[in-house]
Amino acid sequence: MSTTQGQAPQPGTETSPAGEPTRWHRMFREITTGSAIISVLAVVLALVVGAVMIAFTNKDVQASAGYFFSRPGDTLVEIWNSVAGAYSALFQGSIYNFRRPSFADGIKPLTQTLTFATPLIMAGLGVALGFRAGMFNIGGRGQMLIAAALGGWVGFAVDLPYGLHMVVALVVGILGGALWGGIVGLLKARTGAHEVITTIMLNYVAFYLISYLLRDGFLKTPGSNNPKSPATKVTAVFPDLLGPSYTLHFGFILAIAATIFTWWLLSRSNLGFQFRAVGFNPNAARVAGISVQRMYVYAMMLSGGLVGLAGINQVLGTSTSGFGAGLDSSIGFDAITVALLGRSKPWGVFWAGILFGAFKAGGFSMQAAEGVPIDIVLVVQSLIVLFIAAPPLVRAIFRLPVPGAARRTTQPNVSQEVAAK
Repeated sequence: MSTTQGQAPQPGTETSPAGEPTRWHRMFREITTGSAIISVLAVVLALVVGAVMIAFTNKDVQASAGYFFSRPGDTLVEIWNSVAGAYSALFQGSIYNFRRPSFADGIKPLTQTLTFATPLIMAGLGVALGFRAGMFNIGGRGQMLIAAALGGWVGFAVDLPYGLHMVVALVVGILGGALWGGIVGLLKARTGAHEVITTIMLNYVAFYLISYLLRDGFLKTPGSNNPKSPATKVTAVFPDLLGPSYTLHFGFILAIAATIFTWWLLSRSNLGFQFRAVGFNPNAARVAGISVQRMYVYAMMLSGGLVGLAGINQVLGTSTSGFGAGLDSSIGFDAITVALLGRSKPWGVFWAGILFGAFKAGGFSMQAAEGVPIDIVLVVQSLIVLFIAAPPLVRAIFRLPVPGAARRTTQPNVSQEVAAK
């Protein structure tokens, strides 16, 4: 059939004889209109903006810019050296250090990245699960602190055999986080209190409660005025995965297990289906016979349990010498960014957590090796959130097609063909 008058095919678009897009064109549209490509391009844009900031804050670039019009090549060289040096230091501080004499030493930055990523993955999964159920859980700090306090107390005050001690402390910590998150779900279900308000308030309650217990309560170290808990007993500490010379511990295995569990829960279980139904439209879910109030409580309990797993991970795996009220170290809020970057999908959260773990591990290397302010890394992380929150901006910059806007297929003009005959 000949091409219809006035409707020329788009350049670069292959169509089948019936005027429909080919399989490759449909695949291309699925990739370019999907949410995953927005996350990837958001990271790319954030790194580009970060490179501009690195160049502007570099002293050598500023010095060479003073005589830019007489010798512009010097400025361009300094810009390249500053940006390439900073991102090279980021890579060597988070993935592999080529300057180390052996592979075993060179791979240490990667293990450091995975160690930083472990609590971010756990807490990010908890936030993502809440998102999928229509709940905005920003109470990660409080849930981590309660989990760390209860599980940490078991870790340093209870005598149990090796292995069993770790499991009991782990379970108690998870239950503590689930309890603290369940309070939010119960208030939402019974009174309609918004979870954003209640989680923020419970963050303060948990912080000041744990601060008091570290000074004068059962978490206080005997004979010490320092608000810090006693060291975790050896029988409760997570075992090292690669030996004592590496920081990576059993917590990373738990992060993988938590990712698999959350994926199964949301994608393969009846409870996960109800979570997603309530998150998509609670009114329709209620009409379908789903107890929305009960789902709120269950979702926040599971969300709090996963965030609590991040808290007990810090006590049994990272800060085994004792913990203070600043244990969370902004992990609870960083988890929101990780969940957003991962599009609230378990495996997306897993890789987003590793990316942010690399930023944390490599940021210190950038500062030490190249003199790049550590705040630049924080700005890059913030820009990632900004670009993820503005998909139309990312699509406009990279000229991506809008999702849902189907390509207008070429239809035969029957009246013109009949007139031609």
